[in-house]
Amino acid sequence: MSRFRHPHVVSLVLAAGQGTRMNSDKAKVLHEMSGRTLLGHVLVTLDELGVGRVLVVVGHQREHVREAFRDSGVEWVTQAEQRGTGHAVLMAGPALEEFEGTLLVVYGDTPLLRATTLDALLRGHEASGTVVTVLSMRLPDPTGYGRMIRGEGDTLEDIVEHRDATAEQRAIDEVNSGIYAFHYPSLARVLGRLTANNSQGEYYLTDTVGLLRQGGGKAAVVCAEDHRELLGVNTSEQLDEAARIYAEFHGGGG
Repeated sequence: MSRFRHPHVVSLVLAAGQGTRMNSDKAKVLHEMSGRTLLGHVLVTLDELGVGRVLVVVGHQREHVREAFRDSGVEWVTQAEQRGTGHAVLMAGPALEEFEGTLLVVYGDTPLLRATTLDALLRGHEASGTVVTVLSMRLPDPTGYGRMIRGEGDTLEDIVEHRDATAEQRAIDEVNSGIYAFHYPSLARVLGRLTANNSQGEYYLTDTVGLLRQGGGKAAVVCAEDHRELLGVNTSEQLDEAARIYAEFHGGGG
C-alpha cells in the first residue's frame, strides 16, 4: 500500500550483479532476509513510495529473477554484460524513450532502504530544481567512499573519490550512497559521454554528476538520517548484519 504518491517518477532498480562474494550460485538479489528476498524488500519499499513505474535491470540468472517476480508488475531491462552502473542505465534507454520526468535509481541489494528516505530525496529534488540530487550518508569510517563536497546549503559542488581526495576532503564523513534522482532528459544527454577509462573497465553512473555540472546543470544533496539503511549486501556476513538491523528497525531487536 502506497504511503506516498510519486506517480510521475520512474524507479530503476539495478539488480544485474552476480554477487560472487556470496559464495552461492543463486543471483544475489534472490537471497532471503527476514522472510523476503533482497529484491522483494526493495520492491515493497518502492510500492510504499508510490512511484509510477518500476524498471528492474537484470543480468545474472535473469530468468530466475524474472520468474520469482512474475506477478510483481515490474518492467524488465536486460543487461547481458555487466559493465557498470552507467551501462545499466543505458540499457534502460529504450524503455524510457518518451520519459521526461524524474528517474530514481536504486539498488536491488539494499533491503533496509526506507520509503521515508526516498520520499525525502524526491521532495528535495523537486524543491531544488536541479538536474540531479544525490542521496548521501554520514559514515563513522568513510574510507573508500566518494566524498560529498557541498556548496551553499544543499547544493553539491563535487563528488571526490577517496583515492583522489586531499587530506582535508578525506576528513569529510558525508559520502555518496549511489542512489540518485535525475531529471531524465538531462541524464540521457550525458550517458553517451561516459567512458570506461578506469581499472574496472566499467561505465560509472557517478561520473554523470560531473558531466551534468560541466554542462551547466546544478546538483543537490539529501542526507539519509541513518546510514545503516543504505547497507548493500555483498556477503553472507552482511546478510546476517542486515537481518539484525531490520529486526531493530521493526521493533524486534535492541
